[in-house]
Amino acid sequence: MKVECFLFIVATLFVAVLSATTHKHTHSSNKERMEDGSYSPKNAHHFDGGEHHSEFDHEAILGSVKEAEEFDNLTPEEAQRRLSVLVLKMDLNTDGFIDRHELKAWILRSFRMLSQEEANERFQDVDENGDGQASWHEYMKDTYGLESEFEVRDSDEQYAEEESKLIQDDKVMFKAADKNGDELLSPEEFVVFLSPEEHPEMLPLILEQTLREKDKDGDGKIDFKEFVGDSAKHHDKEWLLVEKNRFDNEHDKDGDGVLNGNEILAWVVPSNEDVASDEVDHLFASSDDDHDDRLSHEEIITNYETFVGSEATDYGDQLQNIQHFSDEL
Repeated sequence: MKVECFLFIVATLFVAVLSATTHKHTHSSNKERMEDGSYSPKNAHHFDGGEHHSEFDHEAILGSVKEAEEFDNLTPEEAQRRLSVLVLKMDLNTDGFIDRHELKAWILRSFRMLSQEEANERFQDVDENGDGQASWHEYMKDTYGLESEFEVRDSDEQYAEEESKLIQDDKVMFKAADKNGDELLSPEEFVVFLSPEEHPEMLPLILEQTLREKDKDGDGKIDFKEFVGDSAKHHDKEWLLVEKNRFDNEHDKDGDGVLNGNEILAWVVPSNEDVASDEVDHLFASSDDDHDDRLSHEEIITNYETFVGSEATDYGDQLQNIQHFSDEL
């Protein structure tokens, strides 16, 4: 679901300080976590101050880094013209309006295409010999700049330990994604490896790795102290109170004071369904000018900056076909 150029990981499941001087590529963004431990980017709805992240809106509608970047240089008229083509595709029942179900379906499709596009781009980087398969050695070399997982490259003990954790977690995911056991990942298998949070069969591994990283007392659960982790050392009492409220009211569904099983997964792997529903609510609140709980084509195009803006991100196949679709019209 790439995306914001690979956030700094702080006290999360995959804790690391990834240096641009020692990595050819930063670690794959789907493996990195926001400060609270959740996967990025589909969870990156808002900035730290609560302001809605406008680029997320654009990703949810456009879905291709390459194509959406073109919007940076488009005139308003051209941006509206291209958006009008997409609006026709969103309107599944062709009634002239986009209802909540149609918009959610579109956004969920965007998420799938975002993951596929990211995987395709990364696969091309990793597949060094061009044989259409990604080996563990190729992935190690491309992602970490290492010929072997056992190679000692950094004298910083903490850095080396953190990187070792990342590598071992990746190796477990790589093996699990290798369905036919040939020690190579096909493009289809690579999608599963790169976005394990979107594939149910990989969720037990995510849970296991989360517990190994966060469950300090080894009881198979995560209490509030483990939830905030080392981040608590760098924040004040007010921050702790906010986090405690979030822990109690958002994550601890059964109210037993700890997170376990599905509660942990709901925390670290935000549901695409839930994120899409939130995004639908936001887009309707921003664009449903006549408050009739549906978006006319005109309302979307008038509010084009909300939907595609001047900085878009991830939705390739949709916009790659826009010219062909326009010609058919």
